[in-house]
Amino acid sequence: MRFLKLALPFLAATLIAGTALAEPVKIRVSYVVAPSDWAPLLPEKPELLKHNGKSYTLEVVRVNGTPALVQAMAANEIEIGNHSYSSLGIAIQNAGMDDLRIISDQFQDGVPGKSTTQYYVLKDSPIQKVEDLKGKVVSSNAAGSAVDIAMRAMLKKHGLEDKRDYTHIEAPLPAQKAMLIEKKTDLICSVVPFLYDPELREKGRVLFTQRDVFGITQMIVWTARKSFIDKNRAAMVDFMEDALRVVRWYLAPANHDEAAQIASKLTKIPPERFPWLFTERDYARNGNLTPDMAALQANVEATRALGFIRAPLDVNKYADLSIVQEAAARLK
Repeated sequence: MRFLKLALPFLAATLIAGTALAEPVKIRVSYVVAPSDWAPLLPEKPELLKHNGKSYTLEVVRVNGTPALVQAMAANEIEIGNHSYSSLGIAIQNAGMDDLRIISDQFQDGVPGKSTTQYYVLKDSPIQKVEDLKGKVVSSNAAGSAVDIAMRAMLKKHGLEDKRDYTHIEAPLPAQKAMLIEKKTDLICSVVPFLYDPELREKGRVLFTQRDVFGITQMIVWTARKSFIDKNRAAMVDFMEDALRVVRWYLAPANHDEAAQIASKLTKIPPERFPWLFTERDYARNGNLTPDMAALQANVEATRALGFIRAPLDVNKYADLSIVQEAAARLK
């Protein structure tokens, strides 16, 4: 009995020490473009990431686009992925990740009073309506991307089919303006921040917008695999609490100038080029990171109608918003 009494405190101390020495969960979060994606902005406010280095460690990973993201998540090389509405179904159905879960919003296109992706022709172009694109060349960043799906949906609505009625080419989003001005394409897609380029506005003309196509688009969501969520739920809630804290800081108008400085640091673009950032001229973002699931469902259905996924997909079956909801409740 005496041995037991002596052993119990030792065992308790050992367990406490083991808990204290437990490694924080590594959470790798992907992004494509700064400052549109939240991921690269998070580490710039370390004082607001109160759980970083404790229950989790944040690592930000840049990916070139959807194909790289799908491959990385399939290989468990990224824990939280920034999926577009168009890549979501591709990842679930085509890549077999049926355990993928939508965990939060990043931003939405086409919300009234906010920005929307624009599709430009040259100002002096004879193209005056969508039907005039028959026999022309159109450009997007990649087949099946969010802005590409919207473009194809608009052309299809007006009776135009890829290969039959128009030629599609690809170019990175920053190169779209040059493609148009150099007349290598007749139509380009332009997203924030590129649509605020003075030269594009001087030489180009908006033929239609993504809002014209879809109304509201749930452009980007954060996703994670169910197996990772189930194993590391506490750390995920801690991360989301920190992310919400940082997001709300960026969205506060009083912090705009500092936010522009951070964006400048990340992009090497002068801060005065970011007057639109986190204002009504930006895409719609919300301080609760809550996605518009109805819009997302409609967007995914448009992806299927264009043949990029093979079967209907109920997005609510692939959502776990309890993490962000629990995190938001902590901050009330």
